[in-house]
Amino acid sequence: MAEGRIAAVGSEVTFLSANDVASKISSKVFAEGSRYFLGVDIESREPFFAWDTQWAGEKSDEEKAVGFSTVREIGSLLADRELELGLHALALSNWHRAHPRCPKCGGATRVDLGGAARFCDADQSQHHPRTDSAVIVLVKDRNDRILLGHQPIWPEGRFSTFAGFLEPGETFEQCVAREVLEESAVRVSELKYLGSQPWPFPASIMIAFEAVTDNPDDARGDGEEITDVRWFSRAELKAAAADGSLLLPPSISVARKMIERWLGESAQGGETWR
Repeated sequence: MAEGRIAAVGSEVTFLSANDVASKISSKVFAEGSRYFLGVDIESREPFFAWDTQWAGEKSDEEKAVGFSTVREIGSLLADRELELGLHALALSNWHRAHPRCPKCGGATRVDLGGAARFCDADQSQHHPRTDSAVIVLVKDRNDRILLGHQPIWPEGRFSTFAGFLEPGETFEQCVAREVLEESAVRVSELKYLGSQPWPFPASIMIAFEAVTDNPDDARGDGEEITDVRWFSRAELKAAAADGSLLLPPSISVARKMIERWLGESAQGGETWR
């Protein structure tokens, strides 16, 4: 991967051998970069590594797009294994690039443990990647409608589930109740854990819940993070997605999977990010 982009053509990730990497470095197209161990395939025992590099010279965004894509752009096209490898590699790359210095003494750090840590030779301290936990919530009412919200940075018509970061000393359940109340003004109960998804944009994991509210008429956006909220029945959501007035979150996201789980089928449209 180079500068946050993974090597891929269409829906296929480009895998390189150690000789391929050495050749690209010697050709002066790419810098030396760093290597991270990603894991071993359970069945084949084949090991996978990430080569985290950058272009050796100045490149335009158009040039960088040739043979490379972001995980956001092609994640929905990749097979499960390739998507997991891409997310793992991106998460490690983001962390290593953001932590070149020791937080204790300010000395330079280096890659350690095959990419699982960084090490400071000055004070002999070892540092490990941080993941920022966030909850994401599908809010329902007693009529089994779902509440979706619109952020002002999104394109017109884009609605999604509610989400927010876990605060220090807070449980996931408390975070769900707080974030939903802050963003939509409704109180929730009957929380149910649905699953989780790594989200290295730049360093999160999304913890998914559904919850029920008994005061659906109180729903309103906070005017800052959420500027509009809407209730949808299944028929209303399918009709709005079909006519283009509703843009759902992209299929790579856990938000889309939560909505489709409730819907009982694949939903239409909404693949653009912005």
